Amino acid sequence: MPGHVITLAQQKGGSGKTTLAANIAVELASRGSSVAVVDTDPQGSLGRWFMTRLEQVDAPGLDFATASAWGVSYEVKKLLDSHDLVLIDTPPKADSDARHALRAADLVVVPVAASAVDLWATDSVLELSERADAPVMTVLNRARAGTKIADAMVGELANLGATAAKTVIGNRVVFAETLGLGLAAREKQSTGPAAQEISALASEILGRLAKG
Repeated sequence: MPGHVITLAQQKGGSGKTTLAANIAVELASRGSSVAVVDTDPQGSLGRWFMTRLEQVDAPGLDFATASAWGVSYEVKKLLDSHDLVLIDTPPKADSDARHALRAADLVVVPVAASAVDLWATDSVLELSERADAPVMTVLNRARAGTKIADAMVGELANLGATAAKTVIGNRVVFAETLGLGLAAREKQSTGPAAQEISALASEILGRLAKG
């Protein structure tokens, strides 16, 4: 399934965009896809993860690039010449600069933490994505399974008018531990719940891309 772009976007900080981007990228690369990640966030967290990864993994299986909000379309076009999938990590804001990363996307993945504030912040991302004519998939992230708020959030996401991922990503320590080491959760706990959740989400993303 060559030539697809996945943009991770969310207005509110702390939604887990960078963690999801890194873990999804490693999962997709493990399935044989050629994958590149693009960091457009001035904080550069994804870039720091990648540079740390180069020190830990002999064959990272990924390529990396940085781009400004205005330059992301050009960078993505170059990467698509040699990669099956490109993931874009965006800053925690939704403004006019975000439209370039959204326009480049075949799918916008919007992580939403389990709180009403995070849910409210999602509206602006969905509005910008609609203006950019970009399909959206929301995903409940950093959730505690079985809690009332997590269960309620699943229902709320389904009512936002965008496709909601069936997979819920748990609030798991292994995500933070491995990100700081330049790794993904699956590379520390290959059969653990975090790896299983990311694998399931990646499959949903690929399924959505296949539908066009």
